[in-house]
Amino acid sequence: MPRPPARDNKSQIMRSRIAAQAARLMAEGGIDDFAHAKRKAARQLGAQSTQSLPNNSEIETELKAYRELYRGERHAAQILDLRRKALSAMRFFEKFDPYLTGSVLTGSAGANSAIHIQLFAANEKELQFFLLDREIPFDITDEPHFQRPRDDQVCVLRVVWQGTQLQLAIYDPIARRGALKAGAANGLTVDRAGIAAVERLVDTGSTHANS
Repeated sequence: MPRPPARDNKSQIMRSRIAAQAARLMAEGGIDDFAHAKRKAARQLGAQSTQSLPNNSEIETELKAYRELYRGERHAAQILDLRRKALSAMRFFEKFDPYLTGSVLTGSAGANSAIHIQLFAANEKELQFFLLDREIPFDITDEPHFQRPRDDQVCVLRVVWQGTQLQLAIYDPIARRGALKAGAANGLTVDRAGIAAVERLVDTGSTHANS
């Protein structure tokens, strides 16, 4: 079998170095945006080609490993605390069929990470009225759709829940039947877990979503 070109090996090595450096920046520098972290890491390492940029999943793997290595039991306690808060919020929003996503689910979150939850409603007004009726303040923003990140945006309501930022992404009910993972080609991988799955994670105390 022919050996791959040397430049491909160099590109893969740089990709791995950028992923590790981006994870360190996120863990130590308070950066919570994958795109910003990977661009900054690439500049610091002098990467010349955008083909060397890792996807979000690669960085998240490095970030989880970094926190488990250097934070140990403290990291595990932080993940458990965030998941307990997430479970409390999911029970509160149970009528909207909540799913936990993001770093709190995967176990790569830090102490200041937001909790990301997908909710399903006919429109965002339904959730806004739900919060207003309960006198819960919120801000509104947008984020890429987990199935169509290039073409579609969804409404996200941000609230403070038990001292932690909670980001509630609102999807049409039909999206519940969609794939659990968005296209990995653009680095946007979305795993999600319902109430029962998060209860099991909290009960076991594991920092891994697939335990």
